[in-house]
Amino acid sequence: MIVAATQFTPAAGDIDANVRTIAGLVRAAGAEGARVVVFSELSLTGYEPSLIRDTPALVLAEDDPRLDPVREACRAVGAAAVVNGPVRTEGPGAGITSLVIGPDGSLLARYDKRHLYGVEAEVFAPGAADGRFALDGVRFALATCYDNRFPELAERAVADDCSVYLASSVLGAGNDSFEKVYPVRARDFGLYVVLGNVLGANEDGVGVGRAGAWGPDGERIADAGTEGPGFVLAEVR
Repeated sequence: MIVAATQFTPAAGDIDANVRTIAGLVRAAGAEGARVVVFSELSLTGYEPSLIRDTPALVLAEDDPRLDPVREACRAVGAAAVVNGPVRTEGPGAGITSLVIGPDGSLLARYDKRHLYGVEAEVFAPGAADGRFALDGVRFALATCYDNRFPELAERAVADDCSVYLASSVLGAGNDSFEKVYPVRARDFGLYVVLGNVLGANEDGVGVGRAGAWGPDGERIADAGTEGPGFVLAEVR
C-alpha cells in the first residue's frame, strides 16, 4: 500500500481555505497511487489553540459540511484522508481530533489526542481511547504530536496488530522528535511510522516540514524536505 505524508502552511482560522488545500493534496496524492493521505495536527484551522479558544465557530462536528470537499476528493481518487482539527466531543468541549475519512467519504475512525501539551490543556479535552482503522488488510494506529513521546501508544498499536503508525504533528526545526522519537518508535516496535507535519508560522513557532516515513528498522524511507508544500509517498505493508 502507498501512503502519502503531507505538509503545507495552514491559513490561521480559515477552515474553508485549508479544506481546499487538503482536498487538493488528497486528489494529487491519490492520482499517484496513495490509498491513505496523512495531514498535520490542527491542519484544518492551523495550530492556533488561543484562536480556537476564542472562536467557537472553528470547532467542527464529525459530519461537518465544511469537510465535504475532502469527502468528495476521497471518493474521486479512492483514498482515505487523516485530517486533524478541533472537533466537538460528547461533552461540552472539543478534542484535537483526527478524523479518518474513508475512500467512500464515510467516517472510518476518530481519534482524540490523549496527551495534551502546554496551552492545549486549557483549550481542549483529552481523549481516552486509542485510534484504529483498517484498509486493504492493513491495520493503522493514530497518534498526535506529543502523544508520540509516550512509547506505550506504539506498544498498544503492536498488540492490536497494527503495522502502520500515523502521526499528525506540529514540529519546528529545534524539535528532537525527528531523531529521538519517530525513528525510535519505528525501530523499537517494528512499525512503519508516517508523519504529517506543518510548514510556516503558527502559535507554537515555525513548522519545518520534513513530512515522511520511517521503516520498521528505523531508517527514513521518505522525506518531503523543508522547502515547500506537498507530499511524499511511502510504501507500507
